Amino acid sequence: MAEHEIASPLPWGDIGGTLVLPAGAGPWPVALLVSGSGPTDRDGNSPLLPARVDNLKLLAQGLADRGLASLRYDKRGVGASHLPGLSEEALRFEDLVADAVALGRMLHGDPRFGALVLVGHSEGALIATLAARALSPLAVVSIAGAGERASTLMRRQIQAVLPADLAAQAVAALAALEAGQLVEAVPQELVLLFRPSVQPYLVSWFRHDPATLLAGLSLPTLLVHGAGDVQVPPNQAEMLRQAHPAARLLLVPGMDHLLAVEGDVARGVAAVAREVGSWLDQLPATSSTAAR
Repeated sequence: MAEHEIASPLPWGDIGGTLVLPAGAGPWPVALLVSGSGPTDRDGNSPLLPARVDNLKLLAQGLADRGLASLRYDKRGVGASHLPGLSEEALRFEDLVADAVALGRMLHGDPRFGALVLVGHSEGALIATLAARALSPLAVVSIAGAGERASTLMRRQIQAVLPADLAAQAVAALAALEAGQLVEAVPQELVLLFRPSVQPYLVSWFRHDPATLLAGLSLPTLLVHGAGDVQVPPNQAEMLRQAHPAARLLLVPGMDHLLAVEGDVARGVAAVAREVGSWLDQLPATSSTAAR
């Protein structure tokens, strides 16, 4: 296995990533790994978390052990994908989808690689689903992806943890953003969620319904979810499976949203990599595209 740092040119600048190549000779099937929400980097780490998790880094290594190449990358404005002058207020969800499409096309055109697989974690699962419409990959893998709009899931989470009066204000803000209306007066306790600079992004994100989008995909799809995920509960994966009955659903016992089992990220990621590789082996193009 070999890792190579890349800086791929996109219209807005260079996007930084890590290309992992398995041992042996190619061409290899290749996975584009799309990280979750917020300032999450290529390895799955975020300054909002108390410690490093490296779940996407470990996943890339686990896939390489099965003969699958991968590219994981920093989203625009994160890590090495620095865009001078980029403001949070200017960012839209569709920008992240466009970047995934551009990187997928780059991988499609690289003779070292065969079939393309899109693998998204959390919010990245929705990005991968949207990008698949432009890329026609071999398959899509949704890991801990939501089955309903982000605003609907946020509403459930808010009502479960916030005091009733504050929850009512948050729910009202969500309703306004769902309607495409920005909220001017945000209580101090809710600024982190609804600060004015992030509201345009939320509006662009909330308009996408994961289940409806997945139902429109005629591609092999694997839904991987942790049975112990409290952030995006397992019933969200069932919503996706009901929308796309041909999809395979895998619930990993005890795994949380960050892919850890009993606090052990390596253990959870190993299970995910094993199941993804085994599932790809079963696809029709097994001899030339599936991981070994």
